[in-house]
Amino acid sequence: MRIAMFTETFLPGTDGIVTRLCATLEKLHAEGHEVLLFAPEGAPKEYAGAKIVSLPSMRFFLYPEKKFPMPSRKIGAPLQEFQADLIHTVNPAFVGLSAIYYAWKLRLPLVASYHTNVPAYARHYHLDFLEPALWWYFRTLHNRAVLNLCTSKATQEILLAQRFKNVGLWERGVDLKLYQETSPSPEMRHRLAPNAKDTDKLLLYVGRLASEKRIEQLLECVQEDKPYHLAIVGDGPHRAELERYFAGTRTTFVGYLHGRELAQAYKSSDAFVFPSTTETLGLVLFEAMASGLPIIAADSPPTREVLEYGKAGVIYNSQQAGDLLQKVNQLFADREWRDHICSHAAQIASELDWQRPTRQLIEHYQSVLGIRTAPVRAMPLSRS
Repeated sequence: MRIAMFTETFLPGTDGIVTRLCATLEKLHAEGHEVLLFAPEGAPKEYAGAKIVSLPSMRFFLYPEKKFPMPSRKIGAPLQEFQADLIHTVNPAFVGLSAIYYAWKLRLPLVASYHTNVPAYARHYHLDFLEPALWWYFRTLHNRAVLNLCTSKATQEILLAQRFKNVGLWERGVDLKLYQETSPSPEMRHRLAPNAKDTDKLLLYVGRLASEKRIEQLLECVQEDKPYHLAIVGDGPHRAELERYFAGTRTTFVGYLHGRELAQAYKSSDAFVFPSTTETLGLVLFEAMASGLPIIAADSPPTREVLEYGKAGVIYNSQQAGDLLQKVNQLFADREWRDHICSHAAQIASELDWQRPTRQLIEHYQSVLGIRTAPVRAMPLSRS
C-alpha cells in the first residue's frame, strides 16, 4: 500500500504519539508499504523509508512548547505525485484539515486516529467554557473519516458518547527488546537521585510537564523525612513552576531521556508513579511494565483498563488526600503483593511488541480499501 500520513507532532519532539508513529513507520517499511508523511517543521527528511515533508508550523496555547504544522500549499504537489491509496491523519487538529480536504479532492479513503484528549485539558487550564466547543471541533474533523481509531476501549466509549462515528481500536505496543533487556545502572540511579541512601526508594515519573498531568500530587511522597526520592523525567511548560513547588524536597528534574538512557531510568528505579487522569492510553505505563517496575497510578478509565483494575498495578484515588502515599507505603511494605503485581504486569507486557498493532492497522487500512482479510481479534468496529 501507499499511505499518506498527516501528523501534528513528530521528531525531534518526543511523546507517546511520536513513539507509536516511529514504531509504526518501521514496521510498515519492513512489510513493504510506502509512506509519505506530512509533519511539523524541523522533522527529518526521511524516517524508516518514509519520505517526510516538513510544513510551516506555529504554536498553540495549550501546548506552548510545541509547534504544530498548518495547512500549506506545499502539500498538494508531493501528495498527488505520491499517488496514495489512502490518507491517515494522526490526531487531526490543524494540518488534519488538509488531510480531510485532500481525501475529498482526490477521492481517497480517510482514516483518522485519536490520541490526545484535548477537550479535557481545557478544564486544567481553567477554560471549561471551551470544552464543548473543542468536542464539537474534533467530532467534526473525525466524522469526515470512514474510520476513526483510538488506543483504548475506555477512550472508545468516551468518543462514542461524544457522537464520534465508526470508532475502532488500534491497540497498544512497546519496544520489548529495549525495555526488557536493558540492565540497571548505578550511574543512572545516582543521576536520578544523587543523595539517595542504599535503603531509600526511588520513584520515577516520565512524561510531559504540564498542568493537566497533576504532578504536584507527588509532593506528599517526598516531604519531610519520608524514605522516598522522586525523579521527574521530561520537560514542558510547567517545569519552572514545578521546580519551585518541589524546592527543598528529594526531587530531581532530569529533563528528557531517550532510548537506552530512558530504559536505564526505568530499570534503575523502584516504582513508577503516574498521577495523570487525562490520558487516552498512557504508553509510559507499558514501558514501566516491560521494565519490571511496579506502578502506582491515579484512577481513571484508561488506567483501570491498562492495569486491569489493580491486577497489574496499584490504583490510587487522586481525589483523596494521602491515598497516594498510603498506597506507596503499602507497596513497599508487602513484597509478596508487589511481586505478584509485577509478575502479572510482565505477563501483559510480554505480548506487547509493535508487530501486532501494526498488523492490526494494516488490516484496518485494507478494510477501508475493500480488501478481504481475516477478522482481527477483539476489535470489531463500533456502532456508527
